[in-house]
This record gives sequence, C-alpha cells and structure tokens, in this order.
Amino acid sequence: SYEGEWFTLRDAKLQLKPLQKDMEFAVASMVSPSGMTLAGKHRAGVLSIGSMSREGIRALPMQWSFAEESAAKHGNTVDRKNWRIVLSWHIAETREQAREQARDGLMRHHNEYTVGTLAGGEGVIYKTPDEAVDGVAFGDESTAVIGTPDDLVERIRQMIELTGGFGVVIGFVHDWANRENTLRSWDLVARHVMPEVNGLLDDYRESNKFVIENRETWQRAGDAIASKIRENERALAAAEEDEARGRPILGSGRRLRPGVADTKAEE
Repeated sequence: SYEGEWFTLRDAKLQLKPLQKDMEFAVASMVSPSGMTLAGKHRAGVLSIGSMSREGIRALPMQWSFAEESAAKHGNTVDRKNWRIVLSWHIAETREQAREQARDGLMRHHNEYTVGTLAGGEGVIYKTPDEAVDGVAFGDESTAVIGTPDDLVERIRQMIELTGGFGVVIGFVHDWANRENTLRSWDLVARHVMPEVNGLLDDYRESNKFVIENRETWQRAGDAIASKIRENERALAAAEEDEARGRPILGSGRRLRPGVADTKAEE
C-alpha cells in the first residue's frame, strides 16, 4: 500500500515488470473526462482502453480536449504523441482465414470475459461463433478488426481521423486463435501494418514513381554505358561473354552490338 500526494494504492501488486528501466507514467481513460483530466494536470501520457467499446469509441472525438483544458488550467502542456489507443484484432492473409481462426475464441472471450466477467452478465450473449464475429468485427460500430493487414491499416487511419491524431496503437493480446495463428497475426502486423501506418514505405513508392516517370533518362544513361564499353575491346568481349551466358549488361532485351536484339526477350 502507498499514500501519494494525489493517489492511493491499497494492497497493490505489480504483476509484470516493465521491459525498460524508465517507463512513462500513463493514465487509463475510458468514457468519462477523468483520465484525460488527470493526464493534463500531471503531464502524464494517456492509455485509451475505451476504444475497445462502442461507448468509448463514441467518446473519443472529445477526449483530448479534456486533457488540453486541464493542462492549460494547471500551466502544463500535453502532446498527442503520448496518447495511446488500444485496439483488438486478429489478422490473416484473407478475411475468410482470419474469421475461421478467431471465431470460436472470440465468442468465448466476449461471452465469458467481456460480458460474464467485466459487465457482470449484462450485455449481448452471442449464440454462435459467426454471430459473435459479425457483431464484434463487422457491425456498424465494430470494436475489433478480423481481417487482413489492409483492413487494420484502414481502421487505424479511421481512428486517426476520428480522434484528430494520437501517438501509439497498442494491440490487445487475447487468445481468440491458437498459438500458431496468433503469432502469424502479429507477424503480419509487424511486416505490413507498422511500415504502412508509419510512412516507412513512402520513400520507396516515390522512388519507384520517379524511375517510371524518368525512364528516358535511364535509357540514355544505358546508352552512354554501352558506348563506353564498345570503345574498349576487352570490356566489349567480357560483356558479350556475359550476354552469351544470359547475363546481359543493358537488360530489356538490348544488345551491346548496334542493331542486334535479344530474340528470347522479344518472345
């Protein structure tokens, strides 16, 4: 137990220690302004767990304003990069696979934990796994993503637009699927979702577009290289030997000897 200046812990027990030595303090927030108000008052980060419920999602657009108002009142500032949004998902190569892998576990998780434990038995009890998937992940106010990496990217961007921007997405760890499919889900998120939402692929796409739009420039550069090779007998002989072995210097079916085309490439 601990008595602090602005909080009290009674019989508190730390179950999981942080991986890093220094950990930023973050306040949990659901629907009410309380969490955001505390974050603004004490310049703390925010962990929005309400984003996993319909009521919490409806409240998100106004949430950050409570933190800003509280921070201004106490002479502080808050930064959206310290706002964490919790989301639930199960990702696979196709929506059909994701649905099949998560359906049974999702129904148990919803009926037994979300409704049976957290809500004290109050809430919708799904009768079939498919009904659970449709209600949780594909309804008008879906609270989870069961689908492909593209589906999760779309949801994250929707949340950014809804909230006005935040700093971190935190995935809620559950046991909807078996171990193998769960690990595959996280692997797909790491490989496809994280690079996309963080803009890590933008430079590659810009470079690809630049090369396509400036193809004539690269063509002239190739012609200049070929011209220099032809001026040197040894270089020309070595290059032609590579061509004979199927390793053309110029590519695109072009030969070093003017007027000679690669018939295989043309085919």
